[in-house]
Amino acid sequence: MTRTGIKAALTDLLLNEEITLTEAADRHFTPDYRQRTDGEWADRSRFLDHIAHLRTFVAAGEIEVHEELHDGDRYADRHTCHITKKDGTTVSMEVYVFADLAPDGRFRRIEETTLMLEGSDADRNLGSAR
Repeated sequence: MTRTGIKAALTDLLLNEEITLTEAADRHFTPDYRQRTDGEWADRSRFLDHIAHLRTFVAAGEIEVHEELHDGDRYADRHTCHITKKDGTTVSMEVYVFADLAPDGRFRRIEETTLMLEGSDADRNLGSAR
C-alpha cells in the first residue's frame, strides 16, 4: 500500500497539467470521499467541482508541508498553499488537516480549517470556492 499525502494530492489536483482532474482524484481519493472545509461539508462531486473551479485561475503554486503525521489510517498535517493566479496576484493559505485513509492509502475523509495569510478579501473563500 502506498499512502497519499496532502502535498502529492494537491500537486496532482491543482498543478499537474499532465493528468486530468479525474485521474488525480482517482489516484488520491476514494469514490465515497467527503470533505469539510471551514465547517462546510462536500461530497466527492462537490469537491471536484471546487477543484475544477480553482484550476480555471491557478497558474502556479507550491504546497509547503510544515508537519505531517500518519498513525494507521489516521492522517494530520499543517501546510501552506502558495498560489499564483493567472492574473499575477498571489494567495497563501495555511491549512490544518485531519483525515481518514482507506485501506489502499487514499483519502476517504478530510476535515480542514483554513487561515488566509496573503491575498485579497475576495480570496478568503478559496478553500471552498466553486
